[in-house]
Amino acid sequence: MEEGQRRVSKAEDSQLLVKGIKKSFGGVKALDGVDLTVPKEKLTMIIGPNGSGKTTLLNVISGFLKPEEGRVFYRNNDITGLPPHIVNKLGIVRTFQIPNPFTNLTVLENMLVSSRLNPGESFSRAPIRRAWLKFEKRDYEKALTILKDLRLDHLAHERANALSGGQMKLLEIGRALMNDADTILMDEPAAGVNPTLAHNIFTKIKQLIRERGLTFLIIEHRLDIALQYVDYVYAMARGRVISHGKPEEVVNDPLVVESYLSG
Repeated sequence: MEEGQRRVSKAEDSQLLVKGIKKSFGGVKALDGVDLTVPKEKLTMIIGPNGSGKTTLLNVISGFLKPEEGRVFYRNNDITGLPPHIVNKLGIVRTFQIPNPFTNLTVLENMLVSSRLNPGESFSRAPIRRAWLKFEKRDYEKALTILKDLRLDHLAHERANALSGGQMKLLEIGRALMNDADTILMDEPAAGVNPTLAHNIFTKIKQLIRERGLTFLIIEHRLDIALQYVDYVYAMARGRVISHGKPEEVVNDPLVVESYLSG
């Protein structure tokens, strides 16, 4: 009984709970009964060789793919199969391995278009300037505050296509914050980024968790950098979770070592 109560407690304390997710493409099982728990205000990482199902899992959680079996719970609410824009409105923002900002807009403009619930976007209220002006000022100040926090404020009026790869990753985080996300799913935040900026990205993620109470679920291959920052790790292979626990335990698990050698 006590063990069962602990399991329920763990689920209730989670930000995301994935139960028995299955997803196939043709005859290939991309996800084969995946269970995963993402605790609140922590940095959880998924690792595994290419083709192990990591990105597919993020796509299922964020609504880009519908599973054949299993459920996804967000803050104890079943969000299985909801479309991406609804998942986004609930508070989950998913970023991609290759950032895709509006390259012809400035950094600040990219932030502003990511804000939601601005009455100036309503057909009926847009002509009434007083109905949305204060919201525009609020968003402008909010965007500048976030950019300063991410150390991108000096680039606010530069076009997004002038940013480095690492700065674009930070901009994606900034856009998620403008969207009032409390859970951010990131696909390889350190990919293609020099080591110094990669450490800066992870340092900033930890700061956002600590200061803003955010929850992060990431995929990452650069374990030499990421393992210094993550709180919990899931290892996947062939569509299944093969190990999970503290970072040092998982990377030294013989099953995990074998999966990388054979993958």
